[in-house]
Order: sequence, then structure tokens, then C-alpha cells
Amino acid sequence: MLPAVSRLLFLDVDGVLIPFGGPSGHRHRTFLPAPPPDADNPLLARADPAQGARLLALGCELVWATTWGEEANVSLAPRLGLPPLPVLDEPDRDEPDRDDPDRGAQAGLQWKTEPIVLHAAGRPFVWLDDEIGVADRRWVAAHHPGPALLHVVDPVRGLGEDDLGAIRAEIRGWPAGP
Repeated sequence: MLPAVSRLLFLDVDGVLIPFGGPSGHRHRTFLPAPPPDADNPLLARADPAQGARLLALGCELVWATTWGEEANVSLAPRLGLPPLPVLDEPDRDEPDRDDPDRGAQAGLQWKTEPIVLHAAGRPFVWLDDEIGVADRRWVAAHHPGPALLHVVDPVRGLGEDDLGAIRAEIRGWPAGP
């Protein structure tokens, strides 16, 4: 019997779990009851505390894929009811792309694209972000042998039920985690 393959879900923070809101009638949401605003980051009040349970219900291993790094575990995870999550390391931007001139910033990729594929190691994954581009999609398609959903979240409103519904529908046929 083959072991179960675990599904991964890579999470960005800004624009995904913390909506930006915006001008021209767009409003950000503040969820109550909410923890008191964080003096260092008042935008944390925009995070929906129910998102943690919704994300966990997807049945995926959650991984932070954000410039917040470990700060996401310190400041955001407790507000969402999430345990500490693994953090995708941001690569050293000074290191040249020695082996493949078509990868990295030269190809218009986000810094997260290659590390996500390397971390996934062929396992099915979802990537939630507000800045996934065509180059990212092409690179994942060319370098990742398993199922992958690169889902763009509207940064003005953040992750919503329509996003979660689309994710549930897509991953329904994927191998389940252990």
C-alpha cells in the first residue's frame, strides 16, 4: 500500500489574509470580536479570525509564503486560531541564478515560485497570493509534476468564500493527506 500524499497550501498574508481595502467606495473589513489592534501593525484588525478554521478545513498542510516570515506565526497565526506553521524561506536575492538563466527575477517570477515548487517536491499544492503572474504559472507548469492550483485573491477584499469554494472544487479529486 502506498503512503498518502499530503496536499500543501502556501499562504501569502498581505492582500490575502489582510485585505487592503481601497479608495473609490471599497471598504476593508474589520471583524468583531477581534483581538485588540496591534500597536506595531494596526492592519491586523482586518484579518478575519474565522479564516484559520476555514483554511484548516481544506485538509491541507499550511505553509506561510510571505515576506512576513516567522512574524506571521507570532502576530497572525494566534489571531486566526492557527498553530505555528512552517515558513517558506525567502531566497538570498544577491545569489546569482547560476544554473538556469531562465529562472528567477530575470524571468519575471515572484521570489516564492521556485521555493514553493522545491518545498512541494511533487506533492499537490495550492498557492494563495494576490500577485501570481503568467511567468509564475508557466514556471510551475514546467517544473512541478503534481497537481497545482495557483489562485489569485482580490487584494481589496482578501480571501473570501468564493475563493475557498473554488479551492474546494479544484482539490476534491486530489490525493488526500495522511
